[in-house]
Amino acid sequence: MTKELTIAFIGGGNMATALGAGLIGKRCGAHDVHVIDTNTAVLDRWAQQGVSVASAPDETLATRRVWIFAVKPQGMREAVESCRRFLREDTLIISIAAGIPASAIAQWLANEHGPCTRIIRCMPNTPALIGAGASGLMAMDGVTQDDKLMAQQLLRAVGDTVWVDDDHGIDVVTSLSGSGPAYVFLFLEALIQGGVSQGLSEDKARTLALATLTGATQLAALSHESLAVLRERVTSKGGTTAAAVAVLQDRQFPDVVQSAMQAATARAAELSSEFSG
Repeated sequence: MTKELTIAFIGGGNMATALGAGLIGKRCGAHDVHVIDTNTAVLDRWAQQGVSVASAPDETLATRRVWIFAVKPQGMREAVESCRRFLREDTLIISIAAGIPASAIAQWLANEHGPCTRIIRCMPNTPALIGAGASGLMAMDGVTQDDKLMAQQLLRAVGDTVWVDDDHGIDVVTSLSGSGPAYVFLFLEALIQGGVSQGLSEDKARTLALATLTGATQLAALSHESLAVLRERVTSKGGTTAAAVAVLQDRQFPDVVQSAMQAATARAAELSSEFSG
């Protein structure tokens, strides 16, 4: 794979940077990477790594086997259409732009032979910036098994991956892992504030909250037992945890989380309609 993997990032921002950090020197060389961005400061940072850069699509793009679109949704159509003339039959398109359905990208890349269907849509999340991300992927009909394997290996450079069937699946992924870090940060803020309001210093409350969340998730990942069993083991009858959990259940905490996720999924679908229209 290392010899064959050539990549173009259309958009060189944070997520592209995270992917580049996970790939360059490990699964491809700097000379195998080309970055297109209109921001000269962004291009300068990439150029310092030894990759080729450009402020607009050019012939170099045609030499790259995988194109990764990492631009903001509102600029996606213009970016895709500006690259279309450099598309080759074996080019694999990976989009990490939120809210843009694969079918829209297929039409924007269409030529005399019809829409391009060698497209994978991906929803990563911000922990990818430290190599601890979670990405959902879906593939159109023109994607081969080798393409899927390549995309999976690319995204696993920055975390875990799962495959879903369609754009709706990506919308659900958006509501869970895509938006999920914000839910976790909000919960951490609440834990820290709870500690501070009862007399702990903010530094101590933050240390305990971060360690608690990290430890609990690692225990869940390593344990063969269900989350319910792990929760019950902490929750002694009549104890402190039981008192706290009773409040969360009385306030419908699970329902609130699911309602929040449903709102995110619905908004993702709305954005798809807005940006692809």
